[in-house]
Amino acid sequence: MDKTEAQGPKSGLAGAMEWLDKRFPATETFEYHMSKYYAPKNFNFWYYFGFLAMFVLVNQLITGIWLTMNYVPSGDGAFASVEYIMRDVEYGWLMRYLHSTGASFFFVVIYLHMYRALRYGSYRGPRELLWLIGMAIFIALMAEGFFGYLLPWGNMSYWGAQVIVSLFGAIPYIGPDLMEWIRGDFLMSETTLNRFFALHVVALPLVLCVLIFVHLVALHHVGSNNPDGIEIKKNKDENGIPKDGIPFHPYYTVHDIHAMVVFLFIFCAVVFFAPEMGGYFLEKPNFEMADPLKTPDHIAPVWYYTPFYAMLRAATFPLFGLSAKFWGFVVMIGAIVIPMALPWLDRSPVKSMRYKGSISRIMLMIFVISFFILGYLGTQAPSKAGTIAAQVCTALYFAYFILMPWYTRVEKTQPEPERVTG
Repeated sequence: MDKTEAQGPKSGLAGAMEWLDKRFPATETFEYHMSKYYAPKNFNFWYYFGFLAMFVLVNQLITGIWLTMNYVPSGDGAFASVEYIMRDVEYGWLMRYLHSTGASFFFVVIYLHMYRALRYGSYRGPRELLWLIGMAIFIALMAEGFFGYLLPWGNMSYWGAQVIVSLFGAIPYIGPDLMEWIRGDFLMSETTLNRFFALHVVALPLVLCVLIFVHLVALHHVGSNNPDGIEIKKNKDENGIPKDGIPFHPYYTVHDIHAMVVFLFIFCAVVFFAPEMGGYFLEKPNFEMADPLKTPDHIAPVWYYTPFYAMLRAATFPLFGLSAKFWGFVVMIGAIVIPMALPWLDRSPVKSMRYKGSISRIMLMIFVISFFILGYLGTQAPSKAGTIAAQVCTALYFAYFILMPWYTRVEKTQPEPERVTG
């Protein structure tokens, strides 16, 4: 008789897990992705933001579902339903602010997560596909934010969406038809609102969830990078366990819960005391209903799009018979997608900025400063000095990528250590 059969059926939680494991690989999945997934033991502050991004995504999904229960996606009802949520629905104001503030915090943690990848070379082999999936998540997130931006049907939402959609009209030959197809009408209308609502609430959340799942599967297949940029799988003990690795659970689950608590203090402080953040998270014109006859004094997107908006406005001259508006659109799209090429642009023999040369460090610093300046310029009304500054910063932004094959190859690097250094 089998030993297990002789012991009889298990009871309680153990019995339930045994029953479940025979029908679904619950324990096996938990071990593969958590308790027996060995992550480098030298994770630091910059490795909080991947988990925090998932945490904010959960917040956005839960609060978004709740808001949808009271939202009316119609030209007459959209703005009024948001006001109803804010004023009459019990704790509606809290859900709305959790969602609107969560959108901004989502981009904060995503930008910091991407900066960590640039800093430690997380886009390098064998993680090229992981990086491309991450960039696909970023683009889907930008689309999700844009479609959601129109839904309050405020005046800035209306005109901001009008400006962005009109950019497609600058594409030669197909532009006007494409613009009409996106709007579903000749102007921004209730049809556009319904279309954006469907994309924001159903289509793109599904795309994001699938991409994030694939991102995590790819991450746990190749293993996490670390601040030293060395592969811990290359140095294993007699049991096949990386010498410089520790189980993700319980060590990094506790590590991430600590980050979540600190994050919640900051997040809730903003939600309760500064949800509009001086007009950067929720613009003042958005507290007025959309009016096709009343243009805001200065049309600008929400802050997390402003670096790319500033690059769009930096193109001020026609070229090859094509309008400046078209080239601005090309520059903006190029700025969003060019990071995808990073795995093939970086020719350095080392991954981490810890061991790269001074040129790489200076270029990364210039890149970050340029991005911040562009973000600020995108919030300001156009001016001659601002346009020149935006053109310079746009050139520096692209120089980081275009010159990377040269400066990563010629600079002097330090040797990587054999083991992680902490």
